[in-house]
Order: sequence, then structure tokens, then C-alpha cells
Amino acid sequence: MTGLDFTGLTTRPAQVWGGVRLVPLVREEPMPGLRLHREVYHRFGEVLVSPGTSYVSYIPHGLVADWSGGGSAEAENGTGGGQSAAYGTQLNTARPTAMAVDQHHRMVKRRPSKKKDGRPAGAVARCRFLPLHLSMEGYLALHFRGPTIAWHQWSREALRQGLSPRSESAYLGLDVYGLADALRVFEIHPGQCGVMVYVADALAAAFVVPHPDDYRALHPTLLQDMYGELIYQYGHFGGPVPDFEAHLGDGRYIATLADLRAAARAQERAWSESHDTVMARELLGTSYSFERVYRMGSFDLYRFLPPFRVGSDEQHIGELIRDRKGRTAYLKTFRLSPAQIRRGHLLNNLADNDWHLARTADRLGTTPEEIVRRIHAAGFGTLLR
Repeated sequence: MTGLDFTGLTTRPAQVWGGVRLVPLVREEPMPGLRLHREVYHRFGEVLVSPGTSYVSYIPHGLVADWSGGGSAEAENGTGGGQSAAYGTQLNTARPTAMAVDQHHRMVKRRPSKKKDGRPAGAVARCRFLPLHLSMEGYLALHFRGPTIAWHQWSREALRQGLSPRSESAYLGLDVYGLADALRVFEIHPGQCGVMVYVADALAAAFVVPHPDDYRALHPTLLQDMYGELIYQYGHFGGPVPDFEAHLGDGRYIATLADLRAAARAQERAWSESHDTVMARELLGTSYSFERVYRMGSFDLYRFLPPFRVGSDEQHIGELIRDRKGRTAYLKTFRLSPAQIRRGHLLNNLADNDWHLARTADRLGTTPEEIVRRIHAAGFGTLLR
């Protein structure tokens, strides 16, 4: 498994609001056997990743995946099941005035299933995970331990503590200009299970869930997801983007409703092919490194990292849930900034060469002095002697 697979998801024509373009993703049939709902926190969160290591961030909500089979029959025929998915999804877009700290144990934690009367059922068929934070923690932990060999260039602190602490900044969707209005006026399609969010026609995020009821309940949470500095800037400084325009007939005479219907479907196919091969090419065509973090029945939860190619302005981290057939049931992505891509590229090359400056310089076709400059520019200067 190296790339993202959108099998079973169909692209519908985009809807535009100012500089924001929202591309709906529709399933003909919901993914059976998995449902998602939201736990509301509205707080800063501290996650104990491992003994002595914590992840601290603003964590507005978690997602609970349920593969117990409750509601799966409704999912298969596309009806009902809304109450189990909608629990706890009331969205208050006002920023909290008092910030407490929620303490979580692990990014992914199993939860006991419950009977209809609320009592524990015993078998574990649910887990809570922290969307986007699961993948961001993977990015922050990239070669976290730093050097393993006591090269004379590296400080004693680097050998003892690695890259700790590392931090990244991000913006709430509420701060991305135009996104709140775009989501408010967005027309949700029948069978819609996802959306691609573009700001100034730059892909900001992809979001996919297994069931249309899940999407309707979780659609507003896009406002409380994390977005990078690049997307925040595009929202403020990018101009309006052109709307989708259909040109029916292509010079041919349309005489009947059947002709009109065929022409409209041809336009939908053309839009879908254009989107997948042009606008979403970097997301769908990139080979990622995947790490499985949890197994849930016939589904697996992964987080993934890009190859950190320098010169590519669009690279994403994220997490997804796949079934045994490789179909994507859940997906959420975060677009990295050019600076974040360069940091990942530098860390990968240092780790591949055992953190030896001269060998890393030879690999990159430069000098050790330039590698030292890049380490300082990336914010890792405290690693050096």
C-alpha cells in the first residue's frame, strides 16, 4: 500500500464561495460495518504518548469509530442509523473563554461497546482517536530521537534528548477567510460522504467518512480542524476562483430531455476526470509511507507521511481507515507548508546517513557548512555543538 485509493467515491461538480472551492465526494452505497461520531472537548489537550513523552495542542474533539455492527444494516441500505452517529455532534463555533486541559491516554484508545440500555456489553468494538493530531504527532515524531552515534558535531543534549521539544503552528478553520460562509451555504448531496476543500484553488484538506449520516453530522467540524499557515494566507490574499460552468451539447443539437440528461452526465464525467487528474493529482498520485496504528475488526487505522520531495509545493500528512479490500472508509489530511516539507526532507536525509554531516552533504550535493546552515534554518540549531 503506497497511495490513496478513492474507489467507490465519485466527484461531483464543485461549489464556489469567493476563494473557497468545495468538491463533494459521493458514494453510491455507504461503507457497511463502520460508523463515526464525535466527542466534544473544546479544550487544550495533553496526550500521554509514551512514558515521559506528551503531546500538547488545542484538541476540540475526538472521533469514535464503531464497528460493533450497531446500525450496520441501516448503513447497507442507506437508511436510518442517524442517532448513533449524531450523538455529541452539536457544534458551538464560539471560541471558549476559559481553557482547561483535558488529559488523554494515547492518540488511539479503545472503548467498550454498550448495550441499548447503556450498560457495557463487554466486547471491544469501538475506539476513540484524535483526528489530525494522530497524523501531526507522527510528523513531529519524525526521527524524534535524533543521532544514535556520538559524532563529534552533535551536542550531548542531542544524544540524550533528541529533537525534544518540537512544535508546529496551525490555524483553526474559523480563521480561514471565507471557509465558514462556504460551509454554511454548501449544498450537501444525497449520498455525500466527503469533501475536498480548496482555498485559492490550493488543496487544503480532504475529508471522507463511511456513511452520509456521519458526514452530515461532522460537516461543521471542518471549521475546527487544523489548517496550515499557507492556507490561512491564501484565504486572506487569494482572489475569487472561477465557478464550474457546464457547456451542454458541445455544438450538438439537444432536442429531448434524454439528450439534455446525457449531456449533463457527460459534463459531470468530464468534471470528475479533470478534478482527479489535475486538481487532486498531487494528493492521489503521491506514494506515502503508512504506519498502522490500530486494528478494528475488518478495518485498519493508518497514519501516513509523504516522501518530503523538495521542489514539490503540495504534500500532505493524514490518517485513514481502510477495509480488507483496500477501500477508504475514513480520510482526513493536512497540507504541509514548504518550510515543513524542507524540515522533513532534511531530517530524512540526516537519518538515512546516520546524522553524519559530511555524508549527508555528499548525498545532497552540497557542503557540510551548508547542512549546518540548513539545520539552523530549520530550528534544530540546539542539536549542534
